[in-house]
Amino acid sequence: MGVTCYSQEFTTPVAPTKMFKALVLDYHNLIPKLMPQAIKSIEFVEGDGGVGSIKQTNFPEGAHFKYLKHKTDVLDKENLVCKSTLIEGDVLGDKLESIAYEVKFEASSDGGCVCKMTSAYHTKGDLVLKQEEIKEGKEKAMEMYKVVEAYLLANPDAY
Repeated sequence: MGVTCYSQEFTTPVAPTKMFKALVLDYHNLIPKLMPQAIKSIEFVEGDGGVGSIKQTNFPEGAHFKYLKHKTDVLDKENLVCKSTLIEGDVLGDKLESIAYEVKFEASSDGGCVCKMTSAYHTKGDLVLKQEEIKEGKEKAMEMYKVVEAYLLANPDAY
């Protein structure tokens, strides 16, 4: 199995605890409300949100993918870190075994935060992924982060 890793980060004026609560702890409720055209629902199929929990994301009718499942591997509320693994779903296709994610929210000097994201793509065999093969997924993730950021800026009392 091959592993291809990518990292990215972005800054936001939103406090790190708010971003963590919205994007990690309440993601399953918030994202389908903010992005119903992209996400039909997110439900727990195992657990209650803690380590070992499995969430299934369901996409709307006619979407490119039907569903995917993420397992929570680490949930550090004190240090605002979450690690999860995409373990199942048609998004993995015939090239990927899984994708491991780490998201960390760090305070910045202006009261906002820096969001650091790392993805490790575990491929089948010795396949090596090219940057353009994962570009779409990275863009969709950034789009989701920006939608949540806009929601939190427009609703300062949320979270």
